[in-house]
Amino acid sequence: MTGIIFDVDGTLWDSTDVVAESWNLAIEENSDLHLNLTGEGLKSLFGKTMEEIFEALFPSLSSEEQMRLGTLCYEYENRLLEDKPGNVYEGVIETFHTLSKKYPLFIVSNCQCGYIEVFLKSTGLDSCVKDHLCYGETMASKGQTIRMLMERNQLQEAVYVGDTQGDCNACKEAGIPFIFAEYGFGDVPEADRRIQSICQLTDMTF
Repeated sequence: MTGIIFDVDGTLWDSTDVVAESWNLAIEENSDLHLNLTGEGLKSLFGKTMEEIFEALFPSLSSEEQMRLGTLCYEYENRLLEDKPGNVYEGVIETFHTLSKKYPLFIVSNCQCGYIEVFLKSTGLDSCVKDHLCYGETMASKGQTIRMLMERNQLQEAVYVGDTQGDCNACKEAGIPFIFAEYGFGDVPEADRRIQSICQLTDMTF
């Protein structure tokens, strides 16, 4: 096994309350919509692509307006997360430092550009993560994005750690094993390999 690839939201941290705060402000200042987004309500949308999230939140707007407002929401989000980072799950920092001594670690997320960088900066995990790639860069499915990251890092084998059915489906598309983080946002009944805490990865055989 040549690499471990991680999802971010629901796997490494929970930023939903901060995201909701930033998006509510962006919507209030840049549209006539009257929405009151909550962190809990956003959890079901995290992991989807930008376009899917924009369509779900702004169905009354044209696709152009959805993209304009959604892009502003992401800009507000990245700025606020610089000052108010998400809640990092227990054991993430220690586990990354331990695993990085044995395996190259990577991140692939359906997020916007800049989001993974904010996560790495706020957690101090830059030195542990060899490379990362997101939907904002590739505009491709998560499975395709995983393959792109594997190809540019010459990864012959890898596993993906995520918390949603979408993550599981992406692993099928990419042709790599999936490890389900049960403590996250989603449910994956079919998952064979599961963890209740990220710390369990340090004792796993890959």
